[in-house]
Amino acid sequence: QVQLVESAGGLVQPGGSLRLSCAASASIFSTYSMGWYRQAPGKQREWVATITTGGNTNYVGSVKGRFTISRDNAKNTVYLQMNSLKPEDTAVYYCNAAQIKNGLLNNYWGQGTQVTVSS
Repeated sequence: QVQLVESAGGLVQPGGSLRLSCAASASIFSTYSMGWYRQAPGKQREWVATITTGGNTNYVGSVKGRFTISRDNAKNTVYLQMNSLKPEDTAVYYCNAAQIKNGLLNNYWGQGTQVTVSS
């Protein structure tokens, strides 16, 4: 059974930093792109960042220069380092593992973790 287990989020002041982690099942980590999504209250889930198996990264414009996604293949873990946090970053953050194989999307999600940016 594939699992994505996220670390706890938390409450952080504007301008602060927080690092999220997501431990994935070894069976998928080496062959799946890993990503983070977020969903703010009353809004649709939004893609935040992705890191491919080769280490290529992409970010949504609103977090570029502030967030960094990375992966530790030895630990089957993906991280999201969030700096210069803003109140609009408040959301439930979800870890995602995705692979397109034979034209089909294989997709797994973590349970979500709350990040609140507030003074």
